[in-house]
Amino acid sequence: MPPAPTAPQVKLARPPRRLASLKDAAAYQSCSVNTVERQVDNGDLPAYRLPGSRLVRVDLNELDALLDAAVIAPTAADR
Repeated sequence: MPPAPTAPQVKLARPPRRLASLKDAAAYQSCSVNTVERQVDNGDLPAYRLPGSRLVRVDLNELDALLDAAVIAPTAADR
């Protein structure tokens, strides 16, 4: 008896990484470099070290996701 057919594996396409320096990431979200370093140190924002380099980069897609998760609903006082 032949094996039961299985569902095809769907591979989700991941958007290409948009790597930026900590300084550029800070400018992107209008904050200080210390704030970006704190986000990395707290584990809120993954950081990447390029092979053979001391340079640290963050993915702006992951920063966008972090900022999207931090959006708060407007209150009556904001209207």
